[in-house]
Amino acid sequence: MILTESSRLKFTNDINICRILNGMWQVSGAHGRIDPKAAIQSMFNYMDAGFTTWDLADHYGPAEDFIGEFRRQIIVNRGVEALSSLQAFTKWVPRPIKMTKKLVEQNIDISRKRMNVDTLDLVQFHWWEYQNNNYLDALNYMTELQSEGKIKHLALTNFDTEHLKIIIESGIKIVSNQVQFSLVDRRPLVKMLQFCKENNIQLFAYGTLCGGLLSEKYLDSPEIENRNLNTVSLKKYKNMVDMWGGWSLFQKLLSLLKKIADKHKVSISNVAVRYILEQPTVAGAIVGTRLSISENLQDNFRVFDFNLDAEDYEKINYFTGESRDLFKFLGDCGDEYRR
Repeated sequence: MILTESSRLKFTNDINICRILNGMWQVSGAHGRIDPKAAIQSMFNYMDAGFTTWDLADHYGPAEDFIGEFRRQIIVNRGVEALSSLQAFTKWVPRPIKMTKKLVEQNIDISRKRMNVDTLDLVQFHWWEYQNNNYLDALNYMTELQSEGKIKHLALTNFDTEHLKIIIESGIKIVSNQVQFSLVDRRPLVKMLQFCKENNIQLFAYGTLCGGLLSEKYLDSPEIENRNLNTVSLKKYKNMVDMWGGWSLFQKLLSLLKKIADKHKVSISNVAVRYILEQPTVAGAIVGTRLSISENLQDNFRVFDFNLDAEDYEKINYFTGESRDLFKFLGDCGDEYRR
C-alpha cells in the first residue's frame, strides 16, 4: 500500500513533503532501546510506503546519525537519485549564551556531517530564554549560512506569537514554526494560526496523538499512574491531559472521537490527526516512530481516506468548551518551556 497524492504538500518551492512526518524523538533513548540495524530497515519501510519526511533534532540521541546512515544505504542500494525522495528536518537547540558566527557554524556543520548532507533541508531553531535576545544573533548568522548554501530554509520550534512577530519584523525569513497542537492542546487557534496565515508561515504540529493517549488503547481505561507509564511521551502528555481537564473528561473525549471514527470507518488516532491537518496553515503533523519497536503505518494510511464534516466539527467544538482553557493556564505556544 502506498499513500495517495493527497498526503503530499509543496511545503516550499523546492521541498515536497508527506503531511504525516515521522517523529524521531522516540529514538532518543527514553522510549525503549532501538536496534540500529532494524531501525534503518524500518526507515526503508516508511519511505517505500510514502512516509518520506522525517522530523529530528541534534539532541534526539542518534537521530541525525540514523539519517546519515539511511542516506548512505539509499545511495548504495538505490543510487544517489533516490535521495530526492527523502526530506529530513532537524533542530538546533543551543544553550542561551552569546552567539557568534563561529559557534553557530560549528553546530550547523556537526548536523551536516552527522546527516551526511551538504545542505540541511530545514533547521528548526529553539531558544530557551526570551529575555536573552541573542536568539536574533543566532538567526542572523543562520541566515548567512543559508546564503552560503549550508541551510535551505530556516524555521522555529516552540516560539510564541509575540517573539515570532519580533523575528519576522527583524527581516528574518521563517518558513515554519513547530508547536504542540492537538484536540487537547488547541492553543495555536488563539493567536498563532492567524499570525501565521497573515505572514505566510506554516505550522508543524507535535503532540497530536498525546504520546498515543488519543487512541482506542486508552478508551474505557482506568486512570494510569504516572509511574506506570513506560515512555516519556506518555508521561508528558498525561500531565497535559491532567491540566486540560483530567482523566474523566478525557474519557468523554475518547468516546466522542470513537463515534466519529466509527462513522468514517477509521480509528480515534486518525480522527485526531485529521482534525489538526485540516486547520489553516498546518503543513503537517508529527507522529512518533519507535523504529524497530513498533509501527503504525497501516493505521496512518487511513488519515488521508476521509475528511471531517460540519457535524463532526460542531460536536468537537462544543465538547472542548468543557475543558480548561490551556492558553489562559499555560500561555501561548511553547510558554510551558519557559515558566
